[in-house]
Amino acid sequence: RAAEVMALEEREAIHDPRLLVQGLIVLALVVAGFVLHPVLHYEPSVVALLGAGLLVAVSTVQTGDVLREVEWPTLAFFAGLFIMIGGLIETGVISEISKTLADAIGDNELGGSMILLSASAVLSGIVDNIPYVATMAPITSDLVTSMGGDGDHVMWWALALGADLGGNATAIGASANVVVLGIAERSRQPISFWQFTKYGLVVT
Repeated sequence: RAAEVMALEEREAIHDPRLLVQGLIVLALVVAGFVLHPVLHYEPSVVALLGAGLLVAVSTVQTGDVLREVEWPTLAFFAGLFIMIGGLIETGVISEISKTLADAIGDNELGGSMILLSASAVLSGIVDNIPYVATMAPITSDLVTSMGGDGDHVMWWALALGADLGGNATAIGASANVVVLGIAERSRQPISFWQFTKYGLVVT
């Protein structure tokens, strides 16, 4: 098998060199748009959609072919999660959690950051880390304010690190995991939740 892999010619996988170049140029523009967010003030979702639209416009790929490649179940999954989180914010559940945590932690930065770090690592393995961070951002902001901190506060780092690393634990821990599992299943190489978790926990 190793010999067969080494015998593969990587250029044979490129069926349309022109589309490859166009895709790389648009990808570079999208990444630049993400990096320049503080200057341009465009949301990442807008930048991504503009990049997708630009690539469809400049390339010869048919729109129907592109839409068939979209992971619609994955998009529906995340849409549902964000709707649920929006509901929790609007109903005041998030603010109640913020007050409870702020009262429990007080001004103890070390203890608070360790609690947030470990809780984020565990919860990000259960809930996808993007909606988890979207949920915890207002809570963390309240905690930072109650501690008299500014934007570059240790609590934000604890949230980011915990959610990022914890997302490796399970198949639903990160958006990339969900997308890859969907692609694997479509390619008839399914990866079960527990099979992923067996390795993901070790990595985490």
